[in-house]
Amino acid sequence: MSAGAPRIDAIVEEVVEVNDLIKRFRFVRADGRPVPPFSGGSHVVVEMDDNGTRRLNPYSLMGDPADTGGYSISVRRDEAGRGGSLFMHRNVRPGMRMSISHPVNLFPLDVRARKHLLIAGGIGITPFIAQMAQLHAQNARFELHYAARNPALCAYGDLLRDHYGERIHLYFDDLGQAIDLETLLSGQPLGTHLYVCGPKGMIGWVLKTAEGAGWPAGALHYEEFLAPPVGEPFTVELAKSGKTITVGPAQSLLEAIEAAGVEAPYLCRGGACGQCETRVLACDGTIQHNDHWLTAEQKASGAYIMPCVSRFTGKTLILDR
Repeated sequence: MSAGAPRIDAIVEEVVEVNDLIKRFRFVRADGRPVPPFSGGSHVVVEMDDNGTRRLNPYSLMGDPADTGGYSISVRRDEAGRGGSLFMHRNVRPGMRMSISHPVNLFPLDVRARKHLLIAGGIGITPFIAQMAQLHAQNARFELHYAARNPALCAYGDLLRDHYGERIHLYFDDLGQAIDLETLLSGQPLGTHLYVCGPKGMIGWVLKTAEGAGWPAGALHYEEFLAPPVGEPFTVELAKSGKTITVGPAQSLLEAIEAAGVEAPYLCRGGACGQCETRVLACDGTIQHNDHWLTAEQKASGAYIMPCVSRFTGKTLILDR
């Protein structure tokens, strides 16, 4: 996918306040046709015109994959972010026309699994809602363990428990409740696959614990979209294009490249897919690697950068774009 890839002309059909931090948005096609099909774990990229600033943010699809009438996403408001979530919360209303990408799945269910163990934290519940609908329709074995700060911020927790019963397990930090991960992992049948989505610390804890317990790497799946951080402006030379661009404090390097009219591929825009990986031709300064795609060795070499989430400080950065 790239900035010039075909997109869906959509209309906001519904905006629902889920709790104090989260709103749900439903999109339908402007031409009234069915939306393209998707599978549990898919995301779309929503385009926003934020007072002249073009933002493209990925959000997990949380509807039933069997529903071809529209797409639903949930957005958690981030007061300290770059402004995308604030735009969605403050500006998006029913009837508004917006542009969204076709679905992409970087977090699919593994059809080889004999059972699916789902672990969610906070807004990380969203991809699992679609996955559970898909698994339920297939009569597949699964269970969800979902941690939130408190019951009021446990988005969709009661609805999921009402629908799926004892397969849903809820934990609330403010009540001193926590997932007994070691016991949970040790009690799973052979052939179980583990999926985790949530805050970075939670993902790292779950994966490290599973690896330490001997779970095979092929049975571990996770998704984490990183938001591009804010920072000081910096200048970058694009060697192939012959352009020099300035990246603003609340702008990603990828957004600045696109704004200059230079094609740059992407799938997630959150440091996870590897599509925007770019060779560094010269660097006099420090690359702030914020992705979880490049290996530690690649980051240390300074030979590559993920422009969707990484920044730079220093005198010179020349890229192969």
